[in-house]
Amino acid sequence: MSTDSTVETVFRIESARIVATAARIVRDVGLAEEIAQDALVEALEQWPRTGVPDNPAAWLTTTARRRAVDLVRRRETYARRLADLGRDLDEAAYDPEPAGPGDIDDDVLRLIFTACHPVLPRDGRIALTLRLLGGLTTDEIARAFLAPEATVAQRIVRAKRTLAAAGVPFEVPYGPERAQRLAAVLEVVYLIFNEGYSATAGEDLIRPALCEDALRLARRLAALMPAEAEAHALAALLEIQASRTAARTDAAGRPVLLADQRRTRWDRLLIRRGFAALAAAGDLGGEPGPYALQAAIAACHARAGSYEETDWRAIAALYGRLSALTGSPVVELNRAVAVSMAEGPAAGLALADAVAGAPVLKTYHLLPSVRGELLARLGRSAEARAEFARAAELTRNARERALLLRRAEAAGADVPGAPGTGSPAAPEPRSPGAPVRERRPGTP
Repeated sequence: MSTDSTVETVFRIESARIVATAARIVRDVGLAEEIAQDALVEALEQWPRTGVPDNPAAWLTTTARRRAVDLVRRRETYARRLADLGRDLDEAAYDPEPAGPGDIDDDVLRLIFTACHPVLPRDGRIALTLRLLGGLTTDEIARAFLAPEATVAQRIVRAKRTLAAAGVPFEVPYGPERAQRLAAVLEVVYLIFNEGYSATAGEDLIRPALCEDALRLARRLAALMPAEAEAHALAALLEIQASRTAARTDAAGRPVLLADQRRTRWDRLLIRRGFAALAAAGDLGGEPGPYALQAAIAACHARAGSYEETDWRAIAALYGRLSALTGSPVVELNRAVAVSMAEGPAAGLALADAVAGAPVLKTYHLLPSVRGELLARLGRSAEARAEFARAAELTRNARERALLLRRAEAAGADVPGAPGTGSPAAPEPRSPGAPVRERRPGTP
């Protein structure tokens, strides 16, 4: 790997921590991102001459921290800010390594709560946090939102300006204000996991670093807010979903559908943790929210000893409750897959066709993917082949495209109803409230 590639890879993985560290000092999210970019440029200039440091992440974080401190010291209001920051500022200037893992995570958590401030509109909160925390490009976020890239770019710029103009403090709030922001924070953490679980674009199906960051943040949120059932439910959902990671791709990185996954490769520790978190959510009482319902769906898959033992009727019923709660066409598409497994492909196709006209599904590649699977099971091979080809055109992920093209080629030879060929893989739960790709019906 070239030095430039190393710099870019490290920065993509560590950008959230670098931005969060700088934001703690300058108290301005937009300015912190610029400082992080300056650190990236400095690395691109220096590392080819001096070599890659032993700890490149620490080098980038320290460089950004020092730039942030220098900037604060140059400001006319330095004295006032120094009084606010106290000795943490001087420690930041001379500490050659990042703070401990707990401190870094706290900074990232502060960054999320800051980016999810109610002064921002919902779309702006999500776009900004995916940019800062998920390390996504504007183009990737636009694909996630099913929106024009220019629109998303404007949302991000406006969000940064709004936070700066409002003087939003860089902190995890307390009391009622924390509760008010919780829904947005939970949604953003899940969307970060979602992008890691199945990448919008690129050569890799999975981005493990994003999944790990989101899972760690979900655990911290559950610990931070133990009386919030949905915080525990989100942690449960991500634990169970993450348990499948090792089984979702083969040695060459190609997707493995749920029907074909070796369940012995599922991480039983993560599953147990997920069950415990789901129980904690249930113990708090009340009607289950969207994350609790999604976690219950994931738990149905985790409890099944094999694909054939999956309780599809229970999953379809849970998707029905989730659909009634959210009104999401994507949830209905997931329900269509579950109903097809419980009642047959014709019943599932009727549900899929009923939501096919929803605007949010217009460029959603899993709509034709699901229709292709159901048509193949019904023996309508030519139609199935056309649907898989359309799905391949819509996706930006190379691994998914290759899988869909293989399905298009095999559509005429599929045996209707055969697991792993014509039968859809299990629908995997997605954040139901977001105007984004709540993905994964019919995929691994």
